[in-house]
This record gives sequence, structure tokens and C-alpha cells, in this order.
Amino acid sequence: MSRPSADTTATSAPKALAAASLLGSVPAPATTRGLTTASTSGSKLIPNPTCTTIPNVPGEPDVYSFFESSTSTWQYIVVDPATKKAVVIDPVLDYNPASGKVTTKTADGLLSFVKDNGLDVEMLLETHAHADHLTSAQYLKHKLEASSGHPVPVAIGKRITAVQERFGKVYGIPKERLENAFDKYWEDDEHFNIGQLECKVVHLPGHTPDHVGYMCGKGLFVGDTIFYPDVGSARADFPGGSPTDLFNSISYILSLPPDTRIYAGHDYPPNASGDIEAIEGARCWSLVSDQRNSNVHIRARLQEIHDANASTVAEASAKGGEALSKELEQSLMESFITWRANRDSTLGAPRLLHPSLQVNVCAGKFPQGDTERGRWLRIPVQGVPEGL
Repeated sequence: MSRPSADTTATSAPKALAAASLLGSVPAPATTRGLTTASTSGSKLIPNPTCTTIPNVPGEPDVYSFFESSTSTWQYIVVDPATKKAVVIDPVLDYNPASGKVTTKTADGLLSFVKDNGLDVEMLLETHAHADHLTSAQYLKHKLEASSGHPVPVAIGKRITAVQERFGKVYGIPKERLENAFDKYWEDDEHFNIGQLECKVVHLPGHTPDHVGYMCGKGLFVGDTIFYPDVGSARADFPGGSPTDLFNSISYILSLPPDTRIYAGHDYPPNASGDIEAIEGARCWSLVSDQRNSNVHIRARLQEIHDANASTVAEASAKGGEALSKELEQSLMESFITWRANRDSTLGAPRLLHPSLQVNVCAGKFPQGDTERGRWLRIPVQGVPEGL
């Protein structure tokens, strides 16, 4: 599961660019006393999360991270340790596109972990309508409501309605399947609780227009906005996506305190074998300070600016730090937007694009079939030659 070389080549930016406001002067990360982050292979937790993050600090959640390797997706169970109330973020449903077979091994693993550790899941949170995997939110909702006896709403950002309208037309999805498909539609900056923990919804458009993140304590679950520093950023070429919006969302993330933990929606293991366990828990999250210092897509753009505009940088530097900061931020924005758009134009469609969108805009519900034909998903066909 190796990444394209363009995503793995980090470039150190020159020291002259350290004043850029986007990257800032990067202080040392705050000490996270009592923080436990470790691989849980061989632990007594059943099934084993890929790794756990236990801050042991009031107001901070325990985070259990589950990596689904076939789609390279991180799923999260976020827990209030005081009450054992929990939410599940971006759960995956197993789907074989060749056979059309749906299985629930990954989702059942999450359910087993919830049951065996006495957790009470209050909500299922989606960061956006995913185009690279199917959500298991409806399956989990059905199972969790049966076992807990209380509602377990599926929640997503309010702009999902525009995404539903667009793809409803593409796939011929009846409007009644889309209306109120989700149980909760978040407002921007809306606050909610997981037990006694305070959390907030953050609108992070760019990858998709409906994209949101979830801030709980010092952890921000960013979905497909920014990945690990050596992976970079998400693509922004899906309908309604925007490199400009993506840049602004990344800028917001990098403006957060340096010890903010970033939980990404995907990862691509750095070793050629793709064995996530080889990471041994060191890659469950990154810090904002890590992203500022070494995000490959941001640092490479800074290097390009420096190489192409050394005189402009020198002139701005002579005017003082504020002028340098404004010059560089504008240049960085323009460079990133151009680069991201050009790169995205070379990328192929995700392997599960059509099944994912048809199911995910309906909050994980499949279209109803009939006894004669069963249940079907649609695949648009393009470029059919005349006469066929």
C-alpha cells in the first residue's frame, strides 16, 4: 500500500520563510503529561484497536483508533472516561465491488469493542459523504439501538443536503430516500457533549463542501482535510470541492495551539508492505506543530516560492515580519491552490466511488430491491462510442 512518490518527498523550507503567518514561529509542543499512546496488539481489549490515546486529563477524551486496511481508513471510538459515553466517527462497511457482497466484519469489531468495554454509544458521526468507502452507520445504529434501548442518531454537517441533491440526480435516487436520511444535521460551530466532555463541530470545506471536523478537548478529528505530515493534504476535485476552501481549512487547522492532536481520516503506511502494525502506535495522530514544521505539501510549496521569488522574499523581509508574513501567505495560498488543482487533475477515481456515494448520501442505507432482482447500485458509463 505504497503512496505515490509525489506525496512522500518532503522538502525543507528555508529559514527565511519561518515568519509566514500560516506556519508561524513554531514553539515546542506542550508536554502531554500522562498521555498514553500505544499499539494495542496483544492487549486484552477485544477486538484490538490499532492504538489508543489516553490523556488522563480532565476534559480530554480517550480515543481508540481502528485502521481499516482495505480502504486505508481510520475509524475512531471517542470516549468520556468518566461516564463511558462514546461516539463513533467514520465507521466502515466492508464491500467487495467485484462480487457486490456486503459484509460486516469491521463494523462487528467495533460493536464487540463497545460491548466488551461497557461503552454507551450516544451518536454516530460522519465527517462528510465519503467517496472511498461505504459507511456502516446504519448497521451500527440498528445494532446499538437494539442493545442499548435508546436512540443512536447518525449526524453530519448541514451542507450534506446540497451534496445529496447533486448526486441524487446523478444516480437517480428518489427524493424521499434523501429527505431526513440523517438524524442530525450540524450547524457550524455547534456544541455537543459526549457524557461530560464538551465538543464542537468545525466546518472544514475543500475536499467536499459538506465536510466537518469534530473538536473534543485537544483532539480534532479532521476527516479528509489534512493527513499525516509526510502524506500531506486531501484532494479537492470532487463536485463542490475547492482547493481554495481546502487551503483555508488547512490554514485554520494550523492556527490552532501547537499541541492540538490531529486525527486524520486516512493513512498510507510508510513501509512498503503496508503493515500498519509496524507503526506501533506512533502514528495515531499528529500535532499541529508537526504539521506546521513538516507537512509535505505546505513545505514543498514554500520551497517553490523561495526558489522562484527570492528577491520578493528579500524585499518583504526588509519591510519587517508583518509584511513578509502577508507576502508569503498570499504567495503560499496561490501556489497551493494551483498545485492542488493540477495534481488532482492527474488522479484517478476512487475504487469505490459509485457504491460509496449512493449509500453514503443516504446515511448508509441501501436502495430497496425486489424479490425478483434483488438490490442494485448504479454505475454511470461515460464515453460510449456511437453505435454501441
